[in-house]
Amino acid sequence: MASSNPLPAPLSPAFAAAFARAAGASRELRFDAFMRLALYDPQLGYYRRDRLRVGRHRAADFYTATSIGPLFGELVAAASAHLLETAGLKPAHHTFVEIGAEPAGGVLAGAARHPFAATRTLSIGQTLTLDGPCVIFSNELFDAQPLRRFRRDTSGWQETGVRLAKDGTSLSETDLGPASSDLLDWLPPLSLTPEGYLFDAPIAAATLAADIAAQPWHGLFIAFDYGKSFAELGHSNPAGTARAYFQHTQSNRLLDQPGEQDLTAHVCWDWLTTALASHRCESPKVVSQESFMVHHAGEFINEALVHEASRPSLSPRKQALLHLLHPAQMGQKFQVLHALKPSA
Repeated sequence: MASSNPLPAPLSPAFAAAFARAAGASRELRFDAFMRLALYDPQLGYYRRDRLRVGRHRAADFYTATSIGPLFGELVAAASAHLLETAGLKPAHHTFVEIGAEPAGGVLAGAARHPFAATRTLSIGQTLTLDGPCVIFSNELFDAQPLRRFRRDTSGWQETGVRLAKDGTSLSETDLGPASSDLLDWLPPLSLTPEGYLFDAPIAAATLAADIAAQPWHGLFIAFDYGKSFAELGHSNPAGTARAYFQHTQSNRLLDQPGEQDLTAHVCWDWLTTALASHRCESPKVVSQESFMVHHAGEFINEALVHEASRPSLSPRKQALLHLLHPAQMGQKFQVLHALKPSA
């Protein structure tokens, strides 16, 4: 549901000053630079501030599968163990590493048990150091990476940026000029894209996937997120996919109250699978959350249903399972990218 408030929230003086320092005399930043400042600045960034972001509480901005309770972590652990065992690997020899975990704790924090040797949680801002046998897990990490925006006009792709007003009180989108030649492979063909098409390019998400895959770990990679193929992003989303979330309200007002609202966009699954495959990850595969859980945590699901059989039809655990798996809930909204990385 889009916000009905027609007036933008005032730009904080602190953010205006940080933007001005980063932009210099031009007073302009590429969209990914603005997004990096708004989300990840150590003092002002949305993901770096000590505040409630995730959950069903009215003061939070969005909820994820982890908001439903420990069941999601139990399903993830069961599916991870199944994938490792199917490959002839022992979960007890692997460390479960969650990247981008919220400060309150990782996905396995509330799980009754897990089969792994140890667990690690790496929050935003922590250095990625990954080695040895691991399960590398993330939940809605890649959709929150800075993106670059491009708009198709009569002459080709133009890059979009953000401009700070002279009085320092507001931000606006601005044209930065033609996309550089090194970016053309990341952009949809001009012959297939109509004038006015807005393309939100999640290039940083692909770079992050490559950085993770390049490290000297081996084992299993699993990422829960939402995204589309390159063809879908380039042909079926003329207004782009970027949006903002504030207090459970979605809008396309990306420049409002930077540092106070979440900014997100669909990932490009083709780019992420390519990034993993280029660093020895075998047969990266994208499936719906429903399909992933049913195929790789089916035994756990069956046991949970048997255990709940004598309970009321709408017990909390049954409701949680339905919310995670049903196609009309999270089952089809989210996808899972998974791949095995053999030892060197």
